[in-house]
Amino acid sequence: MRTLPCEAAVSTGLSLYTAIEEFFLARRPRKDSQNTHAAYRRDLQQVTTALAHHLDCAPADIALSRVDARSLRAAFGAYADTHAKSSLARAWSTWNQFFTFCVSEGYVTGNPMGAVDRPRVPERQPKPLGGEQSPERLLQALAQGARQARDPWPERDFAVIATLLLTGLRSAELLQLNVGDVSGRSGERRLRVRGKGDSARSVPVEPALHTVLETYRVSREQRFPGESVGERSALFLDRKGNRLRRGALQYLVRSCYREAGLHDQVPQGALVHALRHTFATRLAEDGASAGEIMRLLGHSSITASQSYIAVTSRAEREAARANRTYHSLNNIVDGD
Repeated sequence: MRTLPCEAAVSTGLSLYTAIEEFFLARRPRKDSQNTHAAYRRDLQQVTTALAHHLDCAPADIALSRVDARSLRAAFGAYADTHAKSSLARAWSTWNQFFTFCVSEGYVTGNPMGAVDRPRVPERQPKPLGGEQSPERLLQALAQGARQARDPWPERDFAVIATLLLTGLRSAELLQLNVGDVSGRSGERRLRVRGKGDSARSVPVEPALHTVLETYRVSREQRFPGESVGERSALFLDRKGNRLRRGALQYLVRSCYREAGLHDQVPQGALVHALRHTFATRLAEDGASAGEIMRLLGHSSITASQSYIAVTSRAEREAARANRTYHSLNNIVDGD
């Protein structure tokens, strides 16, 4: 890669846009996923637009030498007015990585991001379905064909919800599943999942879930007779025979909650993800380790997996129960 020392960069007026393209060129060996690449692009572009407004010039005309701590503080301040804390923290991280690259290439003498404040993002808490028996109520309602539709397909709906509840897949992971991703001998079947960043993992499929998937497969053959189904054919289809898409999945899940009478048990900001969190929370409640949860959910860090342990820890509950004030309250409640 062409490397410019700082003096050369300043004297030739290396543009911010050029430095950004060099940054992405350097990242190519990392093979970022499409979503990751798009997020980096978006963070850099949006703050660049705010920089251009502050510097009173077009984004393409910004010289890298003009991007200092003062201009970045102004740009991030403007960005913060229209974005959530989590978005602001992610953008800060992206720009910090960008300037770390610029320092290593000799484009600038130091990283100005240290002078730009970033928000403390609250630790994400799991958002499982409320109610102890909500998963069972949901499955039972679907098994009885509770979901009403103009063109009902109860076998498909049941298979989608059961797969989400029993594997903890993300929406995108479920939608990418192909027929050939379900494999293995009876009693040892597994689901091959393509996760974030093109990572791959294997999730166990127990006999009960495989029976549900087989029932769905039979209904699919009846619905689309003569359809050519290969290993790379979409596993879950919409009513027209195309791969199920994100909007249709969200509508399906939302209507299943409603028909099962669980609409008030879905945490705010969670829809399909509530099923993933329910899967993980129950794993933790039943004694799974953070490492096991990490592998099953496809987390890149064990920190996210530990959050499920933290909110369901039996040891913490026992410690709270041992509080002497609880003993006093128990006596009062019991009338002693």
